[in-house]
Amino acid sequence: MSDDRLDRLNLLPGTLDVLVLKALTWGPRHGYAVARWLEDATGGALQIEEGALYHALHRLEQRGWVTAEWGVSESNRRAKYYTLDPAGRQQLVAQTATWTRYAEAVFAALRTA
Repeated sequence: MSDDRLDRLNLLPGTLDVLVLKALTWGPRHGYAVARWLEDATGGALQIEEGALYHALHRLEQRGWVTAEWGVSESNRRAKYYTLDPAGRQQLVAQTATWTRYAEAVFAALRTA
């Protein structure tokens, strides 16, 4: 196992959904673009397995938080594009508030002497 692989982080349960919703705030993206954004946004600390990503996208679609439709990618390949729905945008706001409170609580505990 390389040193780079040791520096990667495992996602806490429920984290992937909110990150995928965030990735879609700038417009429709296919799964590969969502994965690339997540890796770039975290400096490579988070890399998502393809199966986990598409499972999350399907789950978000079933919940009515994203809509999927087929299109053609920038590499001229058929790809499924996901768009953030209004309900997904509301869910992103709610989950961001929850994660912020969670992170602040953990930081507060870790800063105690």
